[in-house]
Amino acid sequence: QVQLVESGGGLVQTGGSLRLSCAASGPTFSRMGWFRQAPGKEREFVAGIGWSGESTYYADSVKARFTIYRNNAERTLYLQINSLKPEDTAVYYCAGRTRLAYSGRYYNGIGDFDYWGQGTQVTVSS
Repeated sequence: QVQLVESGGGLVQTGGSLRLSCAASGPTFSRMGWFRQAPGKEREFVAGIGWSGESTYYADSVKARFTIYRNNAERTLYLQINSLKPEDTAVYYCAGRTRLAYSGRYYNGIGDFDYWGQGTQVTVSS
């Protein structure tokens, strides 16, 4: 059974930090990623990572503030979020791709991923 379970969201003040976690069970994911969805907006890509963790890529809006990494031994994906801004307020979703992934290609579309977690709420107060 494939499961992705996020945790670590919460209410923080502007400038604060959070670390989101995503516990994975089931098959090995060739790519994993984080997306977010703010109220009234479409779900958008935030960060992605390859199987080994060496290849990471980010949306321009979060580069330098967000860090994605994974611990394959623990089967956990993380997203470290620093210098939080009110516009980071959203539900954050973990996503996993089980289909073949080609080296050097960036998978950042909703359709690029096969499994999703239920989401964790991040709220940033001004």
